[in-house]
Amino acid sequence: MITRSRISLATLAVAGTLTLALAGCSSAASSTDSAAADSEGGYAVDSETLVFGVVPDSVDTETNYQPLMDYIAQETGKTVEYHESTDYAALIEASIAGQIDVASFSGFTYVTATNNGAELTPISSIITAEGQEPGYYSEAIVPSGSDITSIEDMKGKKVCFVDPSSTSGYLFPSYNLIEAGIDPEADITPVFAGKHDVSVQKVGEGVECEAGFAEDSEVAKSDKVEVIERTMVPGAPIVESNTLPDDVKEKLRDILSEVTADDIVAAGIDSADSDGFRSVFYATTPVDDEYYDQIRDICEATDAAQCQK
Repeated sequence: MITRSRISLATLAVAGTLTLALAGCSSAASSTDSAAADSEGGYAVDSETLVFGVVPDSVDTETNYQPLMDYIAQETGKTVEYHESTDYAALIEASIAGQIDVASFSGFTYVTATNNGAELTPISSIITAEGQEPGYYSEAIVPSGSDITSIEDMKGKKVCFVDPSSTSGYLFPSYNLIEAGIDPEADITPVFAGKHDVSVQKVGEGVECEAGFAEDSEVAKSDKVEVIERTMVPGAPIVESNTLPDDVKEKLRDILSEVTADDIVAAGIDSADSDGFRSVFYATTPVDDEYYDQIRDICEATDAAQCQK
């Protein structure tokens, strides 16, 4: 198994293969500007509510984030409203329109959103183990026992991706395919599963997808797939809206920059003391905007539509 910690960008200069169009974002944002302007004090809804947005990563997304949302509610004294968009593009549009106060994005979603006008600042990234650096793996997977043993072998196959705005489920897999000499549109049959766990499921079944990609945390839950390659990607950021009052932004940075699961339990959030939550959350570690420059480099090299300003 090969691990690539950083991929050469030289082979990407001629690649224009990433195809999610966010042309509608500007008009969507302008059509909701008046509504956003009417919100109280720069909040998505009002001063008593924080809207917490997430990318639709898996069927367990809300359950995974509930202890963290309960912690934010307790520490800020506000109601935290869960907002799971139908897909990545919808969350991007919601953030551009000022409908999100706090969010857990993927790195690519964050870059796409801010490139298209969302006013967001990264606070931290979640790590899942002690001593871990921010980041996680995009894993190339095949059904157990498959004859496909490398990314190069995916040529001509039905390949599962997650979503066109997924960092580990599309962006990094796409340029890994390009580096292997495979056009992600012309040389394979792409299938978009919508969620990481669904991508894993479809690959494990080996019918709709003969190979695919997903985040390592979801791959680890399945005994139906094998990992043939993995790539470290920048850790997903927890972000805050720049339009929030300064004292609220300062409070969110204070409670979310460096907090552990144990800290959340000690604060009285009993639901954080569970195997399920601890499997996806050990602590947060601070990150800043520059941390996502690697994704911007890839966007520039590929001229990806969703990266355009």
